[in-house]
Amino acid sequence: MTVKETAEYLRIPLPTVYYLVQRGQLPAIQIGGRWRIKRSLLDRDILRKDEAGQPTVLVVDDDPSLQALFKQYLKKAGFGRIVVGTGAEALAYADKQDFDLVFLDLKLPDIPGDELYLKLKETRPDLPIVIITGYPDSDILTKILSIGPVTVLKKPIEFEQLNRTVRQLGHKGTDVNVA
Repeated sequence: MTVKETAEYLRIPLPTVYYLVQRGQLPAIQIGGRWRIKRSLLDRDILRKDEAGQPTVLVVDDDPSLQALFKQYLKKAGFGRIVVGTGAEALAYADKQDFDLVFLDLKLPDIPGDELYLKLKETRPDLPIVIITGYPDSDILTKILSIGPVTVLKKPIEFEQLNRTVRQLGHKGTDVNVA
């Protein structure tokens, strides 16, 4: 598929596809100066449902260091993981795949966290969503809390805090420390 076809298939903006391809987060090769994405690899590697019953987690945060922490932790804990930096990317993945758990930052570059929270809950009301924020007194968090109880992790997030939260939500954590 071309980059444009991939953007339409994933329902995300064209610049986001270029960004993901250049960072190696989408299975692509360059042929004659143009990127090509193989749909079967995209479905298998990115939009897969894990047959082994491995829980799959969606992390929505635009902070690269926090994304790295989540990737490392979730890999060690045995989770399938999709880590994105925008609300649009999160919605595109949520349309194509069921997740067992979502970590959601409130301050995103494109969609306010409360709007994204509501959209995710609209499609899957039982989906556990953990809010991650550096602004625990924000109006956005107040709106979410008015809907019902929610787990909140305050930034900066530490490995042990993340591990404890995952276990409280009924998933197996990891005893291995992330270095």
